[in-house]
Amino acid sequence: MVRGSTRPTSRDVAQAAGVSQAAVSLVLGDKWRGRVSQATAERVREAARDLGYRPNLAARNLRLGRTRTVLLVVPALTTEFFAGVYTGAARIAAEHGFGVVLYPSPEGIGPARDPFASAQSALDGVIASSMAADALTAIRGEALPLVMLDSDPDGSLGAATVNLDIADGVRQAAEHLLSLGHRHFLHLAADVPSWTFEVRARELAARLSAVPGTSMRTARAPISIEGAQAATQAALSEPDVRPTAVICDDDKLAAGAYKAARRLGLHIPDDLSVTGLDDLALATAIDPELTTVRLDAELFGERGMRALLAVLEGHEPESGDIPVQLVVRSSTAPPR
Repeated sequence: MVRGSTRPTSRDVAQAAGVSQAAVSLVLGDKWRGRVSQATAERVREAARDLGYRPNLAARNLRLGRTRTVLLVVPALTTEFFAGVYTGAARIAAEHGFGVVLYPSPEGIGPARDPFASAQSALDGVIASSMAADALTAIRGEALPLVMLDSDPDGSLGAATVNLDIADGVRQAAEHLLSLGHRHFLHLAADVPSWTFEVRARELAARLSAVPGTSMRTARAPISIEGAQAATQAALSEPDVRPTAVICDDDKLAAGAYKAARRLGLHIPDDLSVTGLDDLALATAIDPELTTVRLDAELFGERGMRALLAVLEGHEPESGDIPVQLVVRSSTAPPR
């Protein structure tokens, strides 16, 4: 082990591992696959750990023309879903020597101030949710290697698009309620202009219209408990046949629907079944616990980061939507 004030070098690592300095650069730069063996890579990493060697990232990045920094653009940090996306993205980034900077662009407020004097000189790439796509122009993020999350793959701004299978999630929720015997529905839709919410509305309408005798009304609300409560209360108070099931675009909207039901003297699930979408911690905090579609936010972030790394290396990102799963709890039952 190198002691004292002398900082270990890549030559020291190479000598300790019994390999060339080029092999050390390949392994510690994560470019060894197909060039050196797994055993050699492990030997180099072990030698680097034993010596306490740290690559000069500033010099390497200057040589490569990279900052090894990625921007993750999300609509807001007020929901744990995007915290999960960040956690997954940051985990994969760290494995490859990258850092992730969060750029929140809250819906209804507009893009946050550009945090960079020049995004193109400060960043290697961008991962952005379609809900925060407007923020890209504020930082010229569309001019960088870009991966879009939750976006229309046919009209995406990005070099790659990563999606959860939201359409299947909506179908699972609808099938569950139909199988219980529900035929009159309220769609509590997020009042946000975004591809992901358009998909939910389209898939729900298509699935329900295929079953004779069904009816559906739509109420739009901001993604807030208060807004959802007001919209649900107004919709359930309308004349004509009252819905027996509410399908919500989001768990927060479902919590608002719960409050509206109580205000109207309705019991869940006896008088009204409710489903959500996300499976936030909120879903098991409310009573009765919410039937909802589980979205794996961390896996979503991981896939987004892997896709961006593939784009940066000139490789083809992994294809296919990320599966989602309906979690049946106590908020749904056959209609009276």
